Amino acid sequence: MKTGAALVFVCLSFAFGAPAGAWDAGDLRDPGDSGNDLAVEFRVFLKDGSSLTSLGELARVDDRVVFSMPTSVSADDPQLQLINLSADHVDWDKTTRYAESVRSARYMATQAEAHYAMLTAEIAQAINDVQSTDEPSRRLRIVERARRTLADWPGSHFNYKQAEIAQMIGMLDEAIAELRAQAGMQRFDLSFVASIETTQPPREPLLPRPTLREAIEQTLTAARLADSSIERLSLMTAALVSIERDADILPSDWRTEVRRATRAAMAMDLETDRAYQSLQTRTLGLASQRARAADVRGVERLIAEIHDRDRALGGKRLDTVRSLLAAVEAELEAARNLRLERDRWTIRAPEFRRYRASVASSLDRLDRLKTSLEDIKALAGSGPWALGNILLTAARVLKTVSAIEPPDELQAAHALLVGAAQMADAAAKIRREAALTGSMARAWDASAAAAGSLMLGGRARSEIRDILNLPQPQR
Repeated sequence: MKTGAALVFVCLSFAFGAPAGAWDAGDLRDPGDSGNDLAVEFRVFLKDGSSLTSLGELARVDDRVVFSMPTSVSADDPQLQLINLSADHVDWDKTTRYAESVRSARYMATQAEAHYAMLTAEIAQAINDVQSTDEPSRRLRIVERARRTLADWPGSHFNYKQAEIAQMIGMLDEAIAELRAQAGMQRFDLSFVASIETTQPPREPLLPRPTLREAIEQTLTAARLADSSIERLSLMTAALVSIERDADILPSDWRTEVRRATRAAMAMDLETDRAYQSLQTRTLGLASQRARAADVRGVERLIAEIHDRDRALGGKRLDTVRSLLAAVEAELEAARNLRLERDRWTIRAPEFRRYRASVASSLDRLDRLKTSLEDIKALAGSGPWALGNILLTAARVLKTVSAIEPPDELQAAHALLVGAAQMADAAAKIRREAALTGSMARAWDASAAAAGSLMLGGRARSEIRDILNLPQPQR
């Protein structure tokens, strides 16, 4: 049968077909590299045409790219440095193509044959299923399903054995056409005629592992692009360590010049750090001092000075300046708030002073009750004269303060003052009751009332004094 012959041919192609045209990992790999090295070494290509080695996949987070870069050529001890660069430095098209080449080569070297064997086993099982049934429609469904499996496979497996699979699909299309005819189907589905695209997408050729000199140059390139001075110094130090460790195998002139330039760059970086640290320390001290004085204009001048000084230093510490400006802006906001409070206080101060004058006599009277209230609090004894004096004084205070309308800002303090007089009155009455009945429990109640009067009176004086004083910084 013609259909049977076609299916047998497909089966034989899977089992014995030679890998003509298959893309080999060796096509892109340097002969000296191993498959394992290829699996982990990616490249981050920069817009200036250079590249940095990434041991493992890189990560892109917002506008940053982060990866681990080896600073030595030792496979056993690569001396990794975490690199954090602005994504603006990266040639993303070339970096992405190269990463795809690395993944593809890694796949070819490690998993492609095993996955292809699984595919051939699946198709072989489909052929067996076809041969075990005489029902035309069922045979057709099995072969169509096998055809779809083959068509989908290369796209998700880096186009491995793409040409062979395309030939097999063509043979299956012939078998499908004959099975459709046997099943009495007149309409022909053109989707089964089209073969998979055999043109492979362009790949970025893989580069050999960096030499020692290239690894050092990559480290210095990463240092030049790093935003953080700490990262730059760390990378330059790593480069110097590599130069000193392997000095005997590096070109003498190159080694001397790179060592000199790197040390000079490190010295300049350290000097720049000191200049920015001095700017930060001085500016923060002045900003705090001026904010506490509500000197808004003075703090504003500091912001202008920061920009001027940063330009003079070459704008080399973006993060430091950004952080410093944020801190000074916070001090500026505090200065503005304090200035607003003081302006309001200046306007309201005459009313505050009038209130203070109106309650001065009441505060003095409560002050003179302190000894008598302390006696009640301590259960130290209170004679009739002392209790009478407390009751009389408390009544006078309540009469006076009840007729006063305090400013809004002093409502709470005024309420404390009223409460202190009321508690003093209660303490004297309860102490008298305790003395007449001999009740120690009521004596303790009187003690609590006396303590409350003393506490409320003290708080009232403190709050009135605070409001009468010029507002001060909260910190």
